[in-house]
Amino acid sequence: MKIVLAAIVALLPFAAFAAPICPTHPVPAGLARIQDVMGAGRFIAYVPTALRVIDGKTSPVTEADLEADLKVLRPRFDGLITYSAHSGNERVADVAARLGFRAVIMGIYDIGNKTERANVAAAAKRTPIVSGVSVGNEVVYGQRGTFQDLARAMEELRKAAPGLAIATTEPFHLLVTPAAAPALLQSDIVLANVHPVFEPWFRAAPDFNGAEFVVNVAGDVAKTYCGPVLVKETGVPTAPTDKGFTPARQASFYKELQKQFIPSRTRAFAFFSAFDAPWRVNDAHPVPGYHPEEAYWGLYDEKRNAKPVVATIPELKR
Repeated sequence: MKIVLAAIVALLPFAAFAAPICPTHPVPAGLARIQDVMGAGRFIAYVPTALRVIDGKTSPVTEADLEADLKVLRPRFDGLITYSAHSGNERVADVAARLGFRAVIMGIYDIGNKTERANVAAAAKRTPIVSGVSVGNEVVYGQRGTFQDLARAMEELRKAAPGLAIATTEPFHLLVTPAAAPALLQSDIVLANVHPVFEPWFRAAPDFNGAEFVVNVAGDVAKTYCGPVLVKETGVPTAPTDKGFTPARQASFYKELQKQFIPSRTRAFAFFSAFDAPWRVNDAHPVPGYHPEEAYWGLYDEKRNAKPVVATIPELKR
């Protein structure tokens, strides 16, 4: 009962909107491709294993690096979500297209970066599987900008790449506040981060409740926005064990989530994340402090070895 009450309390902020926000701009062609994967495929959030960000400097990745990663992912996933569009990341869709992926939602890390914007527009011209773009990831949460800033950047990108589904990504509790309205009006799809592992009840709760939380949050986000909702990030890291994070817990959570969260063209979740990223322990984080779990969100480790969770995810029919 305490667990259920905690989930209810966590969802109280969803009363912020009296009616859902509905965009008025034309529906872009890329949205249908994204919805095809939402309903009958699987998205996974992807950062290349070869990528490193140390002291603000990003190591470049090659197409060979990308191909080695994506060959591992392709049997179970046909949609990718990236986080940046520079240092080789802008070529993800080119490699993905050769391997039979159906949709890529490209990420722009720095919403004011003209190079990233140009790279997204260029990639969309090279291959039709570039279907959408996330203009920023947790920009508001990380205090790197406002929802008004995001709305302006989204509008500008729509002009540069009118066929792409435009979105941004923030934790769910920010997306349901009135301040989010400018960005939601510019959105063709909502990308929400929903992490039950950071709720105070999660460690002692059965995985049924963790999965139920994600399903309920996705449903309530849909009450604030009348377009498709894709949970971009959710999951369980596999370490450190003293926080209750283990490979077994990750596998159990995703097994339960796949039972409860039945994907559709209007509501689905992406797996987070493709590979472990040990460098992220020292990466900038919107919440102050040491965050060792950031290194271990992968379904595969940094050497592309499958964790137990992979066995719970059936291969896709090509």
